[in-house]
Amino acid sequence: MTTNENAYNEIAMLVNRYADAVVHRNGEKWCSTWASDAVWDLGGGRLVEGLESIKELWYGAMAAAPAAIQNVLNGEVQVDASGNTATGRWYIQEYVVRSNGDRQLLLAHYDDEFRRTEDGWKFTRRFLQPHYAGPCDLSAEFLCSAEKLRERNIEGVDV
Repeated sequence: MTTNENAYNEIAMLVNRYADAVVHRNGEKWCSTWASDAVWDLGGGRLVEGLESIKELWYGAMAAAPAAIQNVLNGEVQVDASGNTATGRWYIQEYVVRSNGDRQLLLAHYDDEFRRTEDGWKFTRRFLQPHYAGPCDLSAEFLCSAEKLRERNIEGVDV
């Protein structure tokens, strides 16, 4: 296996460990996926920097959602020439039960940045890009139409 394939597999394991920690509400495991100087950007002005701030936001979000299932669907990774940093995009599907009983579906992807550490790959940045967030019956507006992507200044929209 080439170095890039190893990095892809190791980063895929990181992404899946993150999702597993969400499902099992394991904050210690979830926090272990982040670098200490990481940035988590959930969009809409919800940007936090540093592991302690990221941890605080996550615990607050999990307290408001007594159940969550996050599935990793597919992704890609580009490793830099040094082999120590990488970027990637990972698609997720997340079902959430809110404290008030509402149920929601999130279809999204994360634009990610990673760094290889002594403890393996870690997230240095995760930027959530929602495509759909609403009722599980898909009755809410999709955010990935060409028009919506252009409004968000997403590059490469040509259809």
